[in-house]
Amino acid sequence: MSQKEDFFESVPSDVEELDLNHYRLENLIELNRFKRLKYLCLRQNLLTEITGLEENEELQELDLYDNRLNKIENLNFLNKLSSLDLSYNKFKHIENIDGLVNLTSLYLCSNKISQISGLEKLSKLRVLELGANRIKKIENLDALTDLQELYLGKNKIEVMENLGKLKKLRLLSIQSNRITRITGLEELANLEELYLSHNSTERLENLESNIRLKILDIGNNQISTLENIDHLKDLEELWINNNKIGSFQNLEELWINNNKIGSFQSLNALKGLERLETVYFEGNPFAEDTQYRMKIKLALKQIKQLDATLLRQ
Repeated sequence: MSQKEDFFESVPSDVEELDLNHYRLENLIELNRFKRLKYLCLRQNLLTEITGLEENEELQELDLYDNRLNKIENLNFLNKLSSLDLSYNKFKHIENIDGLVNLTSLYLCSNKISQISGLEKLSKLRVLELGANRIKKIENLDALTDLQELYLGKNKIEVMENLGKLKKLRLLSIQSNRITRITGLEELANLEELYLSHNSTERLENLESNIRLKILDIGNNQISTLENIDHLKDLEELWINNNKIGSFQNLEELWINNNKIGSFQSLNALKGLERLETVYFEGNPFAEDTQYRMKIKLALKQIKQLDATLLRQ
């Protein structure tokens, strides 16, 4: 008897959790007798198709991360499933999961998906991860009215659109795409975290309705002026590093008055954001000034972290 077979023989058939991470499994025949499983982890195996789960109808969490799967299949009978992780496989389509009506978390990161589809009946979804795929358009999300977290980073999206129905959305991650303008957020009044780094965005705009934002990451873009965020009174973290905000003008005036920085016109407005504790400005032209850190600290007395450095209070 092999070590793998010996392991399966030693596990009680009424076990509710089973972690088979990196077991080099090629099929799931051995799982037939575990009929009470609620949690099953099959990460980093050698599975090429989803079969053999017919006896595991009690499953609530299924993790198939990092296998060799190229088709989503044979899962619809798992109607108690609340979490499904299919990341790091070879899927081209989102399909055959319309029966998973109790699913609250779906992870499809790092596949080959080019279109958002097949999610219409998953109205209980709260977390949807579609990062690192080949998606060009945000679409077909209207039915996901309970969605709270949406991850679309590392795709080919050019326009922020079709998000208006996601009224409960708390987190939107759309970094490393091809976004040139911030749009489509007018109806997302509950948004608390917005991640837009590594795009081609040229201006901070259209955030008037997002007054609950706590984290705004707009680093590594093409922004030349800090503007239109003085109304974000709940903001705790602002990442605007590696942009094109120009050099300070009248540095001595800043030193004395703590509120004027030439092209950095809204620094005085940031002083009014009392909950702001972390700011990342490095990588902008104005940050090349040798006294940059001291002057920012004097101007924004509420902050506790500047770039990667914690400040003494």
